[in-house]
Amino acid sequence: MSRQRWIYAGFLVLLMLGPIILPEFYVTLLNYIGLYAIVALGLVLLTGVGGLTSFGQAAFVGLGAYTTAYLTTATELSAWLAPFGQSPWLALLVGLVLTALVAFVLGALTLRLSGHYLPLGTIAWGISIYFLFGNLEFLGGHTGITGIPSLSLLGLELKLGRDFYFLIWIALLAAVWLTQNLLDSREGRAIRALKGGTLMAEAMGVNTARSKIVIFLIAALYACISGWLYAHLQRFVNPTPFSLHIGIEYLFMAVLGGAAHVWGALLGAGVITILKQWLQDFLPKILGSSGNFEVIVFGLMMVLILQRARDGLWPILARFVPNVAEKGSQRQISQAEPLPKKASLQAGNKLLEVGDVVKKFGGLVACNRMNLSVQSGEVLALIGPNGAGKSTMFNCISGVDPASSGEIHFLGERIDQLNSREIARRGMSRTFQHVRLLPAMSVLENVAIGAHLRGSKGVLSALLHLDRVEEKRLMAEAARQIERVGLTQHMFDQAGSLPLGQQRILEIARALAADPLLLLLDEPAAGLRYLEKQALADLLRRLRAEGMGILLVEHDVDFVMGLADRVVVMEFGEKIAEGLPEQVQKNPAVLEAYLGGVA
Repeated sequence: MSRQRWIYAGFLVLLMLGPIILPEFYVTLLNYIGLYAIVALGLVLLTGVGGLTSFGQAAFVGLGAYTTAYLTTATELSAWLAPFGQSPWLALLVGLVLTALVAFVLGALTLRLSGHYLPLGTIAWGISIYFLFGNLEFLGGHTGITGIPSLSLLGLELKLGRDFYFLIWIALLAAVWLTQNLLDSREGRAIRALKGGTLMAEAMGVNTARSKIVIFLIAALYACISGWLYAHLQRFVNPTPFSLHIGIEYLFMAVLGGAAHVWGALLGAGVITILKQWLQDFLPKILGSSGNFEVIVFGLMMVLILQRARDGLWPILARFVPNVAEKGSQRQISQAEPLPKKASLQAGNKLLEVGDVVKKFGGLVACNRMNLSVQSGEVLALIGPNGAGKSTMFNCISGVDPASSGEIHFLGERIDQLNSREIARRGMSRTFQHVRLLPAMSVLENVAIGAHLRGSKGVLSALLHLDRVEEKRLMAEAARQIERVGLTQHMFDQAGSLPLGQQRILEIARALAADPLLLLLDEPAAGLRYLEKQALADLLRRLRAEGMGILLVEHDVDFVMGLADRVVVMEFGEKIAEGLPEQVQKNPAVLEAYLGGVA
């Protein structure tokens, strides 16, 4: 057994012994740590992994608590609700459905926001729901609801904290297992790609709007379960534990523990809960007066954490727990069945045709009546001075910035009205002028994002670990593309640790993982040394020989002229020349605009 497994086994043993050997006070403390950790775990997924900051999770905790409190204590319920009031477990189902509906509506409205508007939006609805709890008479107003029944499980009534202990921690460990399963999957990579920006993720076929809603719903459902457990543990609820202040505290737990790490939620909840209790006991004695002095300490702690350990405390502890051996990952990859591929086209088939494309940004015309075409088995180079409109043309073709007018056809189908995700699905893949990778993820995982559209397993399959066969095939495909571009020795390295030249090669591997018929490369040789450029040229020649079409933007004229079959030259958004490399090199307009003029 590895050291990592021994540590996990020891942790589980200590958890099981907790209610047996610890006094009641510490069992209660562990219960609250478990409850808070469930909410913080949702924030790890939402904020740490997905990059979506939320201050309103306490409101979802309140939805779970108030739903079960109302259903299990109300004397008169409507006919369709009455059956759900007979059991707290049925009330949990209602709470989950209600929370999912509310979260879906709030997410559809809030997740459209970006920058500082998103957290402000979560503050707004968090405050609104909090005051809703306090102003509805049937929920007891600010006084709350009492007399909530205890839970019964397998004939055992859970009245005391010791009885509740195992239920809380089983729920937390189940949530940890589900979350780890999700992140270790195709859907999980799509979620992690959100931090890299929607531009790259959409170009790789990820439905970013759907991924945002998914993690928003999961985080809300985790909070609902925590609220349900809290209500039956306390057997009383009022609005106070579901205020904005508590929502901020949940976020603090996630950040302190390690917002991008699953186990960071548990660590953060434990540190904050224990420290809060300790400070509440000792600070009044030290200062000679009572008050919420712990809030001041937490504020100072947050500043120090953001300065000294922005990734939280968990990565510091995780240094002592080795990762799974790479050998095992390589063995799984080598045994996986290859993914199906698109049928190759014979050389000379027209892949792309751009007709009279115009792209305007206000009064600026970035591309003016551009025309070009790419055939299978051909490398077409698009060159021109800085600001000529080459990358804008790329963005129009790939659906990132739709053309203002004109038509773009791919494989005979008009695509200028499609988004980048739908264009990628049809067999076009691209790299970017400015490298867009996920630096904290491995080279293998970054490339696997490119194969997103070649998988089909959804979120439920990922959560329950039912996607393992497909996952092995996706990772095997990513490994093949890494080997194809010559980065095998860096397969398990973090992408951010590679030099710029290798990062550009990595982007090509990611694009190839999508199994494209047309490859769009935006300055792929920038930052590469001479031998790396030669290796890149050899790779592109092999792809061309396999029937792939390549549209290439590049500033290295020698690299382009030695590789391209045809060259299109742009200046000020317009095409000024097109032809064979040797013809373009002699064109007076090109010499004047791009190559420095006639000697």
